[in-house]
Amino acid sequence: MSMPNIAAQTLQRQILSGTYAPGEMLPSQRELSESMGISRASLREALSMLEALGFIRSVPGKGTLVAERQSGRIVAPPLSSQADDNGRALPLAAIYQLRYVLEPAAAALAARHITAAATPRLWGVQARFEDALNNLDLVSAAHADFEFHQLIAELSGNPGVLQVVRQFESPISHSLRVPFADPQRIWPPAVEHRAIAAAISAGDIDGARAGMQQHLVNAAARADIHFDPP
Repeated sequence: MSMPNIAAQTLQRQILSGTYAPGEMLPSQRELSESMGISRASLREALSMLEALGFIRSVPGKGTLVAERQSGRIVAPPLSSQADDNGRALPLAAIYQLRYVLEPAAAALAARHITAAATPRLWGVQARFEDALNNLDLVSAAHADFEFHQLIAELSGNPGVLQVVRQFESPISHSLRVPFADPQRIWPPAVEHRAIAAAISAGDIDGARAGMQQHLVNAAARADIHFDPP
């Protein structure tokens, strides 16, 4: 796990334990980075993750506030766009549309090429995803979520598909985190992943494609994002 992920997990744990209570302002980025022994860049990435997951929100001119999560989605919505690895801003709707073009085909190819050796890898990632959700460790859950989608790209057998997913890791990861901002809807992605994994494991090409298409439409809806499927 990367340093920003570790930092996000540490802050998540402190928020859930009450070290930083809902409505409380976090220490400044300088104080946090020094106390955690990480760079400001890593801290900013960690804070971006936590904002997308609904744990915190930025208050202009004041700093970073621990969000109220018990009543549902945070008051201020997560960021509506995310830069790709080249720094270009991508609206979330564009990210979901791109994923809809790419990932159902990857799932169908994965179902076509699935092997007995690959199946346990797929279910292993799914198990880690569900364990993280059971522990309300949304940072680890989002990380396992990306691993699941990246593994499907790998299992497609097309190195170009995997290359695209890796190239757009930052915006794709962001799009995976945003639906978790609503604490009442953290389990549907796991249920949908199970259906996709089952179809791929069974070599059900049409089922894998349809399962991924529905998963992406549902994920966007959970994040209040609307896109036009091609």
